[in-house]
Amino acid sequence: MSSRALSLTATDQSPADAFMAFADAVLAAASASADRETALAAAQRELAASLAEPTAFSSLVHNADLTLTEAELLALALACELDVVRSARVAELQGNAKLDRLTVGMVARLLGGIGRCAEAIGQASGLRRAALVSVIHDGPWASAEIAVAPAVVWAIAGDGAPDPDLPPGTTHVESEDPSGLPLVVVTGPDRLRRRQLAVDRCAGIRFLVSPCPNDDAGWAALVREATLVGCGVVIELAGELPAEGRAWVTKAHHIPWALTSQVDLVLSTMPDRAWREFEAGHERPTDEEWRDAFGDGVSRSHQLTAEQMDAVSRAYPAVGGDLDAAVRRLLAGPLANLARRVRPRRTWEDIVLSPDRLGQLHRIVTRYRNAGTVYDEWGLPETSGRGIVALFSGSSGTGKTLAAEIVAGALELDMFKLDLSSVVSKYIGETEKNLEQVFSAASAGNVVLFFDEADSLFGKRSEVKDARDRYANLEVSYLLQRLEAYDGVVVMATNFQKNIDEAFLRRIHVLVDFPNPGTVERREIWLRHLGASAPTSTLDVDWLAEGFEVAGGMIRNAVIDAAFQASADRTPITMHHLANGLVNEQRKAGRLIRLEDYAPYFAPTDA
Repeated sequence: MSSRALSLTATDQSPADAFMAFADAVLAAASASADRETALAAAQRELAASLAEPTAFSSLVHNADLTLTEAELLALALACELDVVRSARVAELQGNAKLDRLTVGMVARLLGGIGRCAEAIGQASGLRRAALVSVIHDGPWASAEIAVAPAVVWAIAGDGAPDPDLPPGTTHVESEDPSGLPLVVVTGPDRLRRRQLAVDRCAGIRFLVSPCPNDDAGWAALVREATLVGCGVVIELAGELPAEGRAWVTKAHHIPWALTSQVDLVLSTMPDRAWREFEAGHERPTDEEWRDAFGDGVSRSHQLTAEQMDAVSRAYPAVGGDLDAAVRRLLAGPLANLARRVRPRRTWEDIVLSPDRLGQLHRIVTRYRNAGTVYDEWGLPETSGRGIVALFSGSSGTGKTLAAEIVAGALELDMFKLDLSSVVSKYIGETEKNLEQVFSAASAGNVVLFFDEADSLFGKRSEVKDARDRYANLEVSYLLQRLEAYDGVVVMATNFQKNIDEAFLRRIHVLVDFPNPGTVERREIWLRHLGASAPTSTLDVDWLAEGFEVAGGMIRNAVIDAAFQASADRTPITMHHLANGLVNEQRKAGRLIRLEDYAPYFAPTDA
């Protein structure tokens, strides 16, 4: 872009403005019987001199890097668009009252020949390159109409509104350093860091930032708007650069371009011009960036990336300055569809485990809370990321889900329990896509990801015998890579540890085995579930704990069932109710019931 590029402003326009005066002189010369060429040459000199003045029209000419011939055509076409008297004069000169727009043939007559007309409006002209005008073909070449883009007319008239055809989501950013390169490509994992580096390395101080347009009209609008306001364009790609994008970036060399992408762009899709490639880091937000986003006094309680911080900062005022609520808004989309939120309410007092297993759970909390000290302050290497992966193994009802909830509560984090029916898909690649959404969203909010029945996702890779085996193995390989990149807490629960792929086991930081509780543990579980406020009558908890080897989940369900029986009988909870509830739970589990084992609290007639 020319160093003389100026942003268009809503300046006062008068009928005597230079480009309108030029149009009037040209139209008058067309009707003159003598000295037509002399009058045209004088008008051209006046227009050329006026381009040195900082007007809206001269700014547009400089921004688009137009030749004098192109500027003459733009002046003539704009003046006719802005005034019906001039357009009527054009129709009169063309001998057709309905043909009130300039045609290619008329421009050739007015500006001095077919060659100058082709230079001004041909496919390679600056006017077409900057999307300022279009040529409407419907018949012979000479009858093709020349139409100025409406956004250009409005801008020259003083309207500062953006082009209505801009892709939704287009924004403006600024840079402090105007130096840079005309075309850069920036890759990296964090969208905001990519954008920052693109603006830093690309020439210019103002930029339009846009998602990749869906059609040619969107690309044209971006080029036109950038030309009007004198700025560069940053395209944030979600995939490959489309063919129409490649064409626009190649030919619109009068504006600086930056292409950003999470992954390297395919060489065959790159524009046909020189570019420089840079890789953006994924540094966490600095304290200054955090203060700029949320103000002073807001603690960094969430490990947000720069991109996530930018998104959360927009939701922060809407939720009354509640950072936790703003982060939850960030998680509302992908995780809400693929996982169920569990807001932890259980504490360490709600679980009965041996001291060594409780110590293992506390290790998870300790590792998470001290990650900053170990990795940032002490500088220990992150060999496989700073995330924590825990495996809870044991039979059903032994407390794996409860333990995950307690850990999340101790860390003051929400827990998201994955709905495997929503995540796992029979279609190739869909499972990985769903999991990527889960991990990407979860990394924003410092949440605990809980995979129940993890062996269905993290199962052993098998020998490849058909396409199904190959893609199943690819899913496992993807999960291995994604676990290493995740910085949060992942808890996997399984009833069958032997089914977990060994490669996952090597990446486990904390392994906790949940055995069926012994007599002492069962007694404590019975007492805790019965609670202090429930009405009871002469309970023999020792008999329950010693006589029946059941897991904590079954004890919980038996107590709840007994409570409902007692409430229906309008009596306190008795041993009869508890024995009845335990029998129901045993039957649900498919166990053989010997009613004499429940005597004297359960009679065969009660079955």
